[in-house]
Amino acid sequence: MKKYLLPAVAVLFFSCKENKNQTAAEADVVTKTDTLKLPSPDEKASKNKFSNIIGWPEGKTPVAPAGFTVTRFAENIKSPRNMIQAPNGDIFVVLSNSERTATEKIKNDISGKSDAEVGGKSANRILLYRDANNDGVPETSSVFLDNLNQPYGMLIIKDKFYVANTDGLWMYPYKNGDLKITQPGKKILNLPAGGYNNHWTRNLIANKDQSKIYISVGSGSNVGENGMDKEVRRADILEVNPDGTGEIIYAAGLRNPVGMSWNPITGELWTVVNERDELGDELVPDYLTSVKRGAFYGWPYAYFGKNEDPRRKGEKPDLVAKTIVPDVPLGAHTASLGLDFYRGNQFPEEYKNGAFIGQHGSWNRSELSGYQVAFVPFKNGKAAGSHKPFLTGFIADLKKGDVYGRPVGVLQTKDGSLLVADDASGIVWRVSYTKK
Repeated sequence: MKKYLLPAVAVLFFSCKENKNQTAAEADVVTKTDTLKLPSPDEKASKNKFSNIIGWPEGKTPVAPAGFTVTRFAENIKSPRNMIQAPNGDIFVVLSNSERTATEKIKNDISGKSDAEVGGKSANRILLYRDANNDGVPETSSVFLDNLNQPYGMLIIKDKFYVANTDGLWMYPYKNGDLKITQPGKKILNLPAGGYNNHWTRNLIANKDQSKIYISVGSGSNVGENGMDKEVRRADILEVNPDGTGEIIYAAGLRNPVGMSWNPITGELWTVVNERDELGDELVPDYLTSVKRGAFYGWPYAYFGKNEDPRRKGEKPDLVAKTIVPDVPLGAHTASLGLDFYRGNQFPEEYKNGAFIGQHGSWNRSELSGYQVAFVPFKNGKAAGSHKPFLTGFIADLKKGDVYGRPVGVLQTKDGSLLVADDASGIVWRVSYTKK
């Protein structure tokens, strides 16, 4: 049985700020999704609009604020989703999406079909990029690890390399600087697999002294419609020891937590969460929040605090009463996936200790939302405003639904630049600050 601690209510920030470099179409998207007043839920108002990936034309890049430069760090790869950096500077990029297009994948996943059932196949590998002279252009690339099962999370602890496949946590022998895993790995923890939409991702992060590993596991359904007996150890962040033992549910009621990062000032764990579908264009906002040990965040019974989901009304009043209000709403259906706090010194001071968020983009909405890297400013360890566009230009034609790509994982590297995995276009973008 899951046990929850009674949480305190967090502060809510939600206002709209525009990026001068964003397109009018994207400004419109932000304006329509960034609103404090939540409408009444309406199951009959649910609309779908799937994006059409057209790819990036030669010479075109996403748009960053003035003073920043955007270049291609890696390209011509299949569905880069997540990234980490080794102590020696090597960049690991996990390829973990289907061979199908993003639109086809979402359409089929809504129906509950697996990759195997519709003929798709995950790339199932991790690539290594080495940029020894730190000029933003890797001199070498190689296949670091292959034959995985929809991997997403990666983690290095001492002489071990961890991979979170969709169905389990694996541990491999590793030495700093290794170009390839050559010894067999060991599955140290089974994880629940399958389920609704894209909730197959299992992300990883370790605490400061590397004594604990945290694993994000999304729900297997939209709102528990298949029975909560099928949601055991799901919609949770799990905590385990580095050998896979000692599992506890660190926090629950998180519908689909993916990106995780440590607040550099407070030391708290933070995550971004994909909220539920089919309650209308403006419900429910995805969010960025601190993750409190033992806290319950509402899924599936309530959303954004004690707002009861009409599809689960009256079922668990005790859990509804304990539901914590997340810190920062990120717009409805934005599919906020990537998260990294900026601890570097390359970017201007306003970005210091703030949060970058990869918003993959909507499908359960009449007009597109997300499709950008957003930024949330922080001061003294607390959110100091709402999310605002940082890396834009992914939307080519709002009316047609054409997009050049879809950002996912974000990673601040040791030199202070920001890497952005664009899975739909097969590109990893590098954002650096050049204007001093």
